[in-house]
Amino acid sequence: MTCEQQIARGPFSFEAAMGNTREPERTVLVVVHYFTAATRLMDIVPLFESDHRIQVVYTVPPASIFSRGAHDYLRETGALMIPWGQATQRRFDLIMAAGQGMLEQLHGPVMMFPHGAGPTTYTRRMPGDGPAARRRMNGLALRGLVVRGRVIPSALMMAHEAHRRLLAEECPEALPVTVVAGDLCYDRLLASRPYRTAYRNALGAGPGQKVLVVTSHWGKGSLLQRRPDLLHRLAAELPAEEYRVVAIVHPHVWVWHGRRQVHAWLADAIRAGVVVLPPEEGWRAALVAADLLIGDRGSVTRYGAALGLPVLFAPCDADELIPGTQFALLNEIAPRLDLDAPPAAQLAAAEQTWATADVAALRDTLSSVPGEAAVITRSTIYRLLRLAEPDKPPAAEPVPHPLPLGADVR
Repeated sequence: MTCEQQIARGPFSFEAAMGNTREPERTVLVVVHYFTAATRLMDIVPLFESDHRIQVVYTVPPASIFSRGAHDYLRETGALMIPWGQATQRRFDLIMAAGQGMLEQLHGPVMMFPHGAGPTTYTRRMPGDGPAARRRMNGLALRGLVVRGRVIPSALMMAHEAHRRLLAEECPEALPVTVVAGDLCYDRLLASRPYRTAYRNALGAGPGQKVLVVTSHWGKGSLLQRRPDLLHRLAAELPAEEYRVVAIVHPHVWVWHGRRQVHAWLADAIRAGVVVLPPEEGWRAALVAADLLIGDRGSVTRYGAALGLPVLFAPCDADELIPGTQFALLNEIAPRLDLDAPPAAQLAAAEQTWATADVAALRDTLSSVPGEAAVITRSTIYRLLRLAEPDKPPAAEPVPHPLPLGADVR
């Protein structure tokens, strides 16, 4: 039963006075549109959830075709959930979201975060008989940003000053609420670097092996959609004593097709030696452990490039790219992956051509304030809550060790 269908008893019900063990001063609603939004928000919630003055509750709006993954994720974490209808009937001291849609139905100041590594491409133009029109930018949280003449968020969090300039082209009305806070996900990757050897060990990589991360986005044009046998082929063609292949598949693939089905599709690759990571966590540890990366349009590729990994990049349509973004720069710099050519020679060439200056440019276009996201984000949260911040300064925590999936579906 989803949290859309059940009536939740607890701190937000009529029985609150009877059941509450604590009387929180503030209530925060975390709105989780889909799985990837959940994982991004779970980097942010620990900045304040241990504060005894605050009660956190979660809800899933019926705004996304991938909302089932959000319900499943939240149940696994033990989060307190309330139905969407119940969430729309009361006021909260703060509402947080890393997805888009239906936020105008809620009551309270809204804080919006990106769920990935920032703007990438323009939306695909739909087929039809009418004339072409201007396309919206993906990655700027533009859908639902303004509803009926009102800017919805009270704080729109952005990773880079350049993203703010892009927003000025699309929705200048929202500029007063933007906060350039950096990227907490990237900061956690940086904080995890001292644990590289431990992550490599958890992935089963030997001292002489290179960790090759292969990451696929979801849907049309993604690596695994174009070449379903890619992982098995890499395991067969790359010398096992030289490479440890690690696969990261976008969470939407697991949600849409079902965990059991995706696991079954990947079981042969796992038996051939490919390390497959679950969608919840592990991908960041793999990037820290990695030496090389094969990727497509997803955020994982962009984070890996910013960490300095040589990238073989699946081609992207140039007319879809937003000029001046980190994604456009990556598309310009990274050598193209030839799916029909032997992979070893391509990987060796990518290592030779990857330059320090390119890495610096990719890093600098990802976040304006690397290492500062926890401080700026928490400060904004407490400003909106109208509470004094805790004395202990916040920090970006290292990511957990990866836990690869086995070949057998249980």
